[in-house]
Amino acid sequence: MPIEFLSEEQKNQYGCFTGEPNDTQLARYFHLDDTALALINKRRGDYNRLGFALQLTTVRFLGTFLPDPTDVPINVLNFIAQQVDTGTDNLEQYMSRKVTRYSHSTEIQSFYGYHEFNNAHWRFRLTRLLYSRAWISNERPSLMFDFATAWLIHHKVLLPGVSTLSRLISEIRERAVNRLWKRLASLPTEEQKEKLEALLQVPEGQRASRFDYYRKGPVTISSPAFITALERYIELKNFDLNNINLSHIPPVRLKNLARHAGVISMHKIARMPDEKRIAILVAFVKAFEVMALDDALDILDLLITGIAGEAKKLGQKKRLRTLKDLDKSALALAAICALILNENTDDSQLRDAIYNKCPKDKLAQSIATINAIARPSSDNFHDEMVEQYGKVRRFLPRLLKDIVIKAAPAGEITLEAFNYLAELDNSRKQTLDNPPLEIITSPWKRLVYDKEGKVTKRGYTLCFLDKLQDSLRRRDVFIENSDRWGDPRSKLLQGAEWQANRIQVCRSLGHPVQANDAIIALTRQLDAAYKQVAAHFDDNDAVRLDHSGKHPTLTITNLDKLDEPASLTLLSNQVSHLLPNVDLTELLLEIHALTGFLDEFTHVSESNARADDLTTSVCAVLIAEACNIGLDPLIKSHIPALTRHRLSWVKQNYVRAETLVKSNARLVNHQATLPLAKKWGGGDVASADGMRFVTPVRTVNAGPNKKYFGSSRGITWYNFISDQFSGFHGIVIPGTLRDSMFVLEGLLEQQTGLNPTEIMTDTTGTSDIVFGLFWLLGYQFSPRLADAGESVFWRIDKEADYGALNDLARGVLNPQKIHQHWDDMMRIAGSLKLGTVQASELIRSLLKSDRPSSLAQAIIEVGRINKTIYLLNYIDDEDYRRRILTQLNRGEGRHSVARVICHGQRGEIRKRYREGQEDQLGALGLVTNAVILWNTIYMQSALDHLQHSIEIKEEDKARLSPLGYGHINVLGHYSFTLAEQVMKGELRPLNQSSGYIDTP
Repeated sequence: MPIEFLSEEQKNQYGCFTGEPNDTQLARYFHLDDTALALINKRRGDYNRLGFALQLTTVRFLGTFLPDPTDVPINVLNFIAQQVDTGTDNLEQYMSRKVTRYSHSTEIQSFYGYHEFNNAHWRFRLTRLLYSRAWISNERPSLMFDFATAWLIHHKVLLPGVSTLSRLISEIRERAVNRLWKRLASLPTEEQKEKLEALLQVPEGQRASRFDYYRKGPVTISSPAFITALERYIELKNFDLNNINLSHIPPVRLKNLARHAGVISMHKIARMPDEKRIAILVAFVKAFEVMALDDALDILDLLITGIAGEAKKLGQKKRLRTLKDLDKSALALAAICALILNENTDDSQLRDAIYNKCPKDKLAQSIATINAIARPSSDNFHDEMVEQYGKVRRFLPRLLKDIVIKAAPAGEITLEAFNYLAELDNSRKQTLDNPPLEIITSPWKRLVYDKEGKVTKRGYTLCFLDKLQDSLRRRDVFIENSDRWGDPRSKLLQGAEWQANRIQVCRSLGHPVQANDAIIALTRQLDAAYKQVAAHFDDNDAVRLDHSGKHPTLTITNLDKLDEPASLTLLSNQVSHLLPNVDLTELLLEIHALTGFLDEFTHVSESNARADDLTTSVCAVLIAEACNIGLDPLIKSHIPALTRHRLSWVKQNYVRAETLVKSNARLVNHQATLPLAKKWGGGDVASADGMRFVTPVRTVNAGPNKKYFGSSRGITWYNFISDQFSGFHGIVIPGTLRDSMFVLEGLLEQQTGLNPTEIMTDTTGTSDIVFGLFWLLGYQFSPRLADAGESVFWRIDKEADYGALNDLARGVLNPQKIHQHWDDMMRIAGSLKLGTVQASELIRSLLKSDRPSSLAQAIIEVGRINKTIYLLNYIDDEDYRRRILTQLNRGEGRHSVARVICHGQRGEIRKRYREGQEDQLGALGLVTNAVILWNTIYMQSALDHLQHSIEIKEEDKARLSPLGYGHINVLGHYSFTLAEQVMKGELRPLNQSSGYIDTP
């Protein structure tokens, strides 16, 4: 295994000063206490005392003695000399006495208890610790190197040579990898090994191996596609690897191996050593078995949705065709009703008058026509759904035979119906004997029962599928071996684990352990909010009560556009004109020179693997993905870093979700340190909004929406943007699923240094349960409400007097529900916070329920309190409403930048699989963040330049925006060459050649 994983910069920084220590470091490492001064003052001569003091403080700070003890920053030398009370001019004499220097370092080492690295005890402790980290997390070697360096300094072990420590880390990682391969290879039986080896063979008459076949998921939504996906799952399941015990294998290691197998060539795996080959195949089969099951269930869900959608289309067409007859019959009956309502008509002659107006047979025909055509309000095109039974017959037998479902208490009736149909075993009987009837709801009854009252197979089967889909989405029934369709309840903290974390979870979320304390605090907060708004209500010109409807509602005046002062307009124009013109490729390389964000791109399996000029290759791949132009425009055969082979290798092995997230975190964290970004916000406020992309290729990870995708299908890239304009997380959603399911997930799963506590969204997704979950997790949900006045305002105290708001606060809450389920609510919040269950998975099961469980109702009660408090603040504070609007506008502006960058192929995403879509949009988010960071840095430079000639107001700085892109070239020219000073981290000159006047 190679040991050259450190960059030249890391090597040069090891065990030596890289700059002047700051004041905090000087006070911590270079302050000399009485003991140190007593030891120093035993030396004869000023130069000896100063040299001794320099060696003492240097080993504290660096963990090693310098070959030249005087090679220290000037602030260190002056700081030490002042304490020793000596000059700094006679150090040359100290350097001339080699024996004295050596005796000083030996005495310091002995007096302060420093240890040699080759001491068996300390080397063993470090080795064991590094091995544990390498085994559990597959940590990057450069991070392990930094950790080992810090550990050695902390434990007073003198740093070894850089190559010695590098070699040790490489050896430890190699041992951990060999152990992983050996353990995994020992788990399958000989028969299973033969089956695994057969995966890499191409059967006679075929063009691809089963290994390549299993790597490709479904891309179409149809009955044959479902059956094919199910067969893929069954074949992987037949390897029978569920019986092997993987509890002693770190999940992250297994996941990394499976990911590696998913991207590399089958021929490369075939050439691997036996143990490594078997280990990779075991990880591949285990991971892809779950993926194959999830893919099959995704198609099933989309199939049932498609059947309902097709039924709706057919029903609407039928209704249009029969609308003329319906109108004719309705008008005839309307005329008869008018005759009945006419009080001048004699009751005894009414029947004769009706028949004179409309003959009896014609009247009966009109009634029959209306009964045949008109639909009840509860009808949901069920007749047309039954007509789709032919499609269902193709996949239903395989569903009932090959999918094993389990049920929570609320799903028992669905499971009973599933088992009943499975036992029929393709019976051709058109009526069913004694099926479970609890699944039959009122709208389905007329289609399930025939004229004789018997249960029809067609109607019952379609009714069952409708119920199955609803139960699966709510997770009332679930698939045990599935990741996306499993039971979220099993992932919650339970039993002893929950009791051990209970108090800590409550404290970390800021909630009391006892329910009564929480209810009292909420009651006081709600009461105080009502009274505050009521006191200001008469003076609040933007809000008024409207009593014209059944219930009083609020009318909120729309916000006027915020005026832009002349000073801001001038400043914005001056700053934008000073920004240098730059190619997007050079911009990325320049940001890397400042932040090192491209160093986070590591090989998918060989974390040590590096190549010359790798950053250029990674940069090119990111441009290809973000700009949606593919690799071809960036290939330059005469440049080794830009050959087709190199770029393909980098794309397959370096650019993935894990590395994109880590590199993006570097950019976001760097943005947070910039003074100008701090004026825009502190990073504690964020917004979430979706960016829509058409996907014209066949893919199951897309959905229809005429508003955004026309006749095509598409995906939503759900973005999270901080108040510093940086995007800190993104989620790819098929179609336009309910956004609220993913808001919490973005906050909980983001891996940057930001810690937003308030999230702002558009009107969608403002359900009570989302408000409740946000409050439980300590976040403030602040959506922009288009219909705030129509919302229900809730109260706890029925007798409280809230003045003008009394009529508005008509909803009465039941805190007893909160009291009853407080512990379970805290358990849910703790499980979400600790990451044992995904937020979207849990929220999906809660939101999809037509009959919320008592626990869900308790969360809804808390949500109603929090939502009411938010609404009261929203209507009372115009600045709060404007702050929400401003943050959402920042998200819209960031989307405009992303659209400009993603210009290729008409801005359509043409990846077939979810992973590819996530990687491409992750690259787009990363490049967009790099643009915003570059703009922020140069805007600060422009402001520094302008402040010498004009007065700049702080409030104008706070309203500048880094979302400009006119100075950035994203088309056609892909240069990867930087000026030497820019490569060293220096800024390029501002654009002062435009002739723009810098002064007002």
